Amino acid sequence: MTGTIQNRDKFLNQLANRLDRPRKSTSVERPKWKFQPQLEVLKGASQDELLAVLKEQCKVIHTSITVTDSKNLSSTINEVVSNYGGGPVVTWKDERFSKWGLDSLFKQEWPDQKIDLFEWDLSKGEENITKAEKANVAITISEITLAESGTVVLFSDQNKGRTVSFLPATFIALVPKSTLVPRMTQAAQKMREIHQTTGHVASCINFITGPSNSADIELNLVVGVHGPVKASYIVINDL
Repeated sequence: MTGTIQNRDKFLNQLANRLDRPRKSTSVERPKWKFQPQLEVLKGASQDELLAVLKEQCKVIHTSITVTDSKNLSSTINEVVSNYGGGPVVTWKDERFSKWGLDSLFKQEWPDQKIDLFEWDLSKGEENITKAEKANVAITISEITLAESGTVVLFSDQNKGRTVSFLPATFIALVPKSTLVPRMTQAAQKMREIHQTTGHVASCINFITGPSNSADIELNLVVGVHGPVKASYIVINDL
């Protein structure tokens, strides 16, 4: 559903008045900086090189990482989920799961193993949140992956609830190798390209770097303060 902007002119005019200047109606010319070091980090790195950087960063952010291909993805997910104690499992409603051959795992193997799987369903309202709260494992998909920081980027929409990634005890992100970029700079560029191509912006964009953690209290790192206690990235070699 497309939102409607209301009272925009009134709001912008009020801001201009408070700043004691006329309201600007023309676009601002982008400055041309002489030095742009943000473009030089990992410049020209191949996807394999970026993957190597991601693996090293995952050691720092307390996140396990596994590399597989679409043929072995189902068995890899099954193994990772089992290592975390099994279900309940909550996922997005995403056609890529079927594309990657996960229907047999989700709809046949896990029910046979008595592993409860819940797929986000817009029509079920608050039940989605309740299921996410009770889930042991969440499975989502990274749209863009920052190698330097080990960050996955999730786009929320009506079939991809935000609570899936932060209410369950364990967070699993499926990471297509093709989504790897060096750092935030390239991620921002890619998001702009997506918007220019599709004309759409996700209702919420989450940048997640491993399990939740905090070092606010006496600089002592505590993992799992306000979200998943454990995190795992499963990189899919889709190139």
